[in-house]
Formats: sequence, C-alpha cells, structure tokens
Amino acid sequence: MLKSLQIKDYALIENINVIFNSGLNIITGETGAGKSILIDAMSLLLGERASIDVVRKGSQKSIVEGIFDVTGNRKVINLLKENDIDYMDEMIVRREISLKGSNRCFINDTPVTLNLIKELGYFLVDLHGQHEHQSLLRKETHIEMIDEFAGLENELNEFRNLCKQLRNKLNDLNELKHRENLFKEKRDLYEFQIKEIDAVDPKPGEEDELEKELNILENSEKLLQLTSEVFLELYEADESLYDKLGEIKNKITDLSKIDSSFIEKNNEIQSALTLLNDVSDFLRSYKDNIDLESNKLSEIRERLTSFVMLKKKYGGSIEKVIEHRKKIGEEFNLIEGFEDKLNSLSNEIEILRKECGDIAAKLTSKRIMASKEIKKGVEESLKYLGINEAKFETIFNYDFSQNEDNDYIIVKGKKTKFTNRGVDKVEFHLTTNLGEDVKPLQKVASGGEVSRVMLSLKMILAKSDRLPLLIFDEIDTGVSGRIAQKVGQSLKELSKHHQIIAITHLPQIAGSADHHYFVIKKEKDNRSTTSIKKLNPEERISEVAKLLGGEVITDANLKSAKELMDIK
Repeated sequence: MLKSLQIKDYALIENINVIFNSGLNIITGETGAGKSILIDAMSLLLGERASIDVVRKGSQKSIVEGIFDVTGNRKVINLLKENDIDYMDEMIVRREISLKGSNRCFINDTPVTLNLIKELGYFLVDLHGQHEHQSLLRKETHIEMIDEFAGLENELNEFRNLCKQLRNKLNDLNELKHRENLFKEKRDLYEFQIKEIDAVDPKPGEEDELEKELNILENSEKLLQLTSEVFLELYEADESLYDKLGEIKNKITDLSKIDSSFIEKNNEIQSALTLLNDVSDFLRSYKDNIDLESNKLSEIRERLTSFVMLKKKYGGSIEKVIEHRKKIGEEFNLIEGFEDKLNSLSNEIEILRKECGDIAAKLTSKRIMASKEIKKGVEESLKYLGINEAKFETIFNYDFSQNEDNDYIIVKGKKTKFTNRGVDKVEFHLTTNLGEDVKPLQKVASGGEVSRVMLSLKMILAKSDRLPLLIFDEIDTGVSGRIAQKVGQSLKELSKHHQIIAITHLPQIAGSADHHYFVIKKEKDNRSTTSIKKLNPEERISEVAKLLGGEVITDANLKSAKELMDIK
C-alpha cells in the first residue's frame, strides 16, 4: 500500500506531500490543473524513463519519493534480500532527476539501478492509463494472473523442484560429456603409459633393495677373497684363532680347578668360542654361495636401467611413477565405464523429462479451465461496464523447437521447451467490436478500454491478485453516466481487496470514494503551481455537486451529490 507520495520541483509542482489511505482514493480537479502530473510522477517512481524537462524551472533537480507498506509482500522481501538491501515494513523509494543529467534511484536510502526500481515497481503497483507500467499490456504477466486465479502455487512448486533436478542432471551430463571428450583424447596415451609402467611393474622400496644387491654382486670377487681369508684365519688355518682360543680355554679350565675365581672367565671364553664358531659358519656359508658366473647381475642392471627410464618420464622417483600409474589407471577405468555411466544418467534425465511433462500437462489443463472462467467473467463484466460486444480469449502457444542444449521436457510424447512455469506461452486477446477477430490487448484496446478490461480482470482475480495498489488514470474515457456509476461500484468493490487510486472527471465515480483529493492550479509570483488537497466530508459533497452541475452549486446539485454518495 502507498502511504505517502512526496513530489518536489516536478513540472508545475513545487512541493506536495500526499497521505493516501486504504480503500478507494479518488482524485478530481479541473482540466489542466495537473492531475496527470501526479500519475506521471508516480510512473517515474516506478521506473519509467524521464527527461530533464520535468525539472521545475529555477530548480536543480526533481525528487519523487513514495513510502510503501510492504508488510508480508514476499516478492518485495526476496528482491531486497537478493540485492543486499535492508528490509523495513515501511519501504522508502526515491528517485531524483537532475538538470546535470544524472538519474539517481534509492530504496531505503540505498543507491540502486533504474532496472531494480522498475522490477520492484512490478511488485507494488499496477498503473492503468497511457503508461508502459500497466501489467495488462505485458504479456508475461498474463500467465501469472491465470496461475494466481487457479491457485496453482503447489503444482508450480512441485514443477520447479523437478525442473531444478532435471537441470542439475543436465549439467552433470554436459560435464561428463566434456570430460569424456578429454578422456578420449588421452585414452591412447594413458593406455601406452599403463602398458609401459606395468611391463616393469616397479614396487615401493624395490629400487633401494636392487641397488644394495647390485653393490654386492659387483663386488663378489672381493667378497670371496676377503671372506675366504677371514674364514681361514678364524677357523681353517693350522694356527687359526679358533684353535688358539681353544688352547687358552684349556689353560683357563686348569686354573679354575685350582682357583674357583677363574670359573666365570672360563665361561666367558666358552661364549667367545661359540660366537667365533657362529661367525665361521656364516663365513663358510656366505663364501660358498658366491656365484661369480651368475646372470643375476645383468638382470638387476637391466631392471635398474628400466627404472631410470620410467623416472625420467613420470616424476623423478619410483614413488612418483607408482602414483602416476594409479592416477591414470583410475581415469582409464572411468573411461572404460563411461558408457554405462552416461546411459544411466541419460535414463534418469528421460524419467525427469516425463515427470516434468506430466506436471506441465496438469498445469496446462488447469489453466485452460481457469481461462474459460476468466473469459466468461471478463466478458460479462465488460458488458456491465459498457463494452457490449467484447470478446476475451486466452491464447495458448508452445515452443517445440530444439537446441543443442537439450533443455526440454516431454509433454504427451512431444519435446517441448519450458520455463519455471511450465510449457505454456499465454497471452490475453480481445476485440471490442462485433465481427472482428481477437488480437493482443495492446493492439486493440484504447486507454479507457484497457482500464476497464483490467478492472474486469481485477474484479475476477481480486482475492488471488497480490498487487497491493491499483492506479486508474483514464478509466472514465468514453464512459456515459449510467456506465460510470457501474464503474464506480466496481471500483468500490475492488477496493475491498486493493488500495485504489483513480483519477476521474465523472461524479458517479467520484461519489464512490472513501477518500477524495482535489487538484488545483494556482498562480503565484507569476508562476503556475499545482497543489493537492484532501477534502473533508462537506468539501466532498460540494466537489461532486460541481462535477454534476458546474461551478454554480444549486440545492438540486447538492441533493443529487448526496444521493450519489449514499449520504442521507
């Protein structure tokens, strides 16, 4: 709801601040007084483009500021959140047009873009008249009106959730296909590298062991010579260390028989003999197993040479080679199982396409049923409002074209493009003349007719429509007195569900007001200035009487005004 509108230095307006209320707010005034300037300023606030020509002479900039009560307006709340703007139940929207050509927009004192102001305006106001902001002339809003009328929120949420899953799966498929192409390019390389590494099949720590073994084999002659010499001196020679130690032990044994203190030393000598015997056995076995004619030396050298080759190619160490083999092996296995994975994901996508298509078909069916009810109601309402030969149709279209992105769902066996509302492209068509074909609204309806068509639609959609404020600028264009009274009654009824601001010249509409404002143009300091005043009950009666009979108010005019206003 619009709580207040302040306009400064805009065209003929120096400074006005209008407080609006809920219900039906009617604005009247003499021709040329500046009623349309208020609507122009309001449309400026809603994001329509403006020229520096609107800046009042002698001023540097024009300012239009509106305070809106947006309590519970989820679309507004979400839009502010998406753009990091602080939310308040009373939202301040301001726009400034400077002579310097700057165009500044603010929401809750946060600078924003003109496009954001315009987007916000679509959630706040429907402005009907010669303005681009009226939703009826934006065909993308037509499907929203039908959905709100039909109460399709649950079905739409279900559809959107499934579509989100579908698009996620499609993204996964595209990513896999991209990876598949990359893998296929590397497949031959990976296969060659795997065969090359597996042919050697290096093991962790194997290189160190082979280096040690190679060192032994390369020194086998020296090992044989030294072990033979040591074995000879320790055990095999005529005066070996083992024999000499044996003689010493015999003498220590004799000493221990005389003095028991030698017993411990005798045991130690025995331990030394046992150790010396073990070392001799090891040397005998070791030298006997040295094979100077062994082929193993060449085998080890060949294997270590193959290690050197692998290390140069795959990382500088055997550990890096093994790590590389594991990595490319995993990727190669993924390539090998790629078809199965692609087929599995493709099957999941096809199931989701059909599930989305089933819900889309249900949405279409319910929309068609709702559109029939809307058609009947709008045509009856338009006849009531004086457009007797009106025919109103909702045209449904579908997009069966296909792109490489595969962004489609399957509806009754057909591949169909979709949005987050399904597959329907909906547009309202109208003719107001007998015998003429229906055409898009913006091509056939005049300003006054569009306002009455919207009034008819809003009457039908009133309880489901969530736009809080409706502004009607030219709803009385081409309307007779009898029809004007019906328009006034319709506006009054609609104001039970919306805040209404309507500009009129007709007493029958003005008499229906809950709140009545009068626009006047005055001359001050050789300048024309437009101002606006909220009328009290007596002033309201007088203004309606003037609209009935002219400037000279008679008792008959006052009586008729009170009858129109249902005042006894």
